[in-house]
Amino acid sequence: MWSELSPLLRLLILTQFAFNVGFFAVLPFLADHLGAGIGLAGWLVGLVLGLRTFSQQGLFLVGGALTDRYGVRPVVLTGCALRIAGFVWLGYADRTGPVIGAVLLIGFAAALFSPAVESEVTRQAVARADAGGGPRTGVLALFTAAGQAGAFVGPLLGALLLAVDFRTVCLAGAAIFVLVLAGHAWLLPQHIPGRPRVSGRGGIRRMLGNRPFLALCAVYGTYLLAYNQLYLALPAEVERAAGSQAPLAWLFALSSLLVVTTQLPLTSWAADRLGLRRSMATGLLFLSAGFALVAATLPAGRTGAPGLLPAAGFVALLAIGQMLIAPAARAWLPDLAAPGRLGLYTGALSSVSGLIVLAGSAATGALTDTGLPGAAVWLVLAAIPLAAIGALPGRAAGE
Repeated sequence: MWSELSPLLRLLILTQFAFNVGFFAVLPFLADHLGAGIGLAGWLVGLVLGLRTFSQQGLFLVGGALTDRYGVRPVVLTGCALRIAGFVWLGYADRTGPVIGAVLLIGFAAALFSPAVESEVTRQAVARADAGGGPRTGVLALFTAAGQAGAFVGPLLGALLLAVDFRTVCLAGAAIFVLVLAGHAWLLPQHIPGRPRVSGRGGIRRMLGNRPFLALCAVYGTYLLAYNQLYLALPAEVERAAGSQAPLAWLFALSSLLVVTTQLPLTSWAADRLGLRRSMATGLLFLSAGFALVAATLPAGRTGAPGLLPAAGFVALLAIGQMLIAPAARAWLPDLAAPGRLGLYTGALSSVSGLIVLAGSAATGALTDTGLPGAAVWLVLAAIPLAAIGALPGRAAGE
């Protein structure tokens, strides 16, 4: 399939890989650096990490709107330049103020280039499908797999460089984005044929009245909330079963490896047999099954290697759900977006979903403090993706 893609699509898919290598070379080690390296209090570390997430996910809508207005190239190049500056700044920051400034810059950079790249990949996938090049989900699955490969390679690179110091890790991340910036300045067209530029007026008001799109955001946010339990519910379960969180790294590697090796064949199978709506519904069922698996096995109280098997099953089922849901949602988006506003809708999908995750994470976190048995908590989490199936919009175009 790779050889059949246009040079622009190959560039954008490789971009996603490079973005994630640079990002995940730095970010997994940030919390420890802020606490042990700089000496920030725990609440300040949490605040800094939260501000980074907000400046990224919360501002995706801005990056998408700017892409519609000015085109892909200037937004991507500006985002790369800001990410370079942010990583360099973070490498030298040793006080609270500079650290906050650096992470805000790092987050805002992604809020610029990610919606630009994602929306153009989606638009190119639709154009390719309309020309008889195969289902649009195939290109989007390759895009997702490239991102997961970058998320797998990045921490390995960062761990190697951390033997020197955290500043070296940050400068290496910046160097990767220098290469990305140079490549895009050379290869990315000034104007991409078929992509109109629109004014910034009226788009958000019309979007907020688009009920099918908002329903898709709600379902996608539910998926992200479930996926976020890899960082909330899973560590607690691993701690219970193994007595430490050391196995987490292997479980995260399992998730990435499954996506990298299975995404394309699974997406091809789903495109032939399920279509977009049923792919998302099936993915939500897999998410629910993952939570139900842990809930069913918790009363036995197994520990050690046998006790970790349900956690591994949970990770695998969550990965399958992700592989079914993410490409289908991105492929569905052009059918719901207003003409010329794909960047805005792409950014809004992430921003609105991010708000759902923010509120939902607080609620699920509070759930663990209610004193309910662990199995009951996991059953509640299993019910959320099931409920989301009923919120899916009507059938996608062409199904």
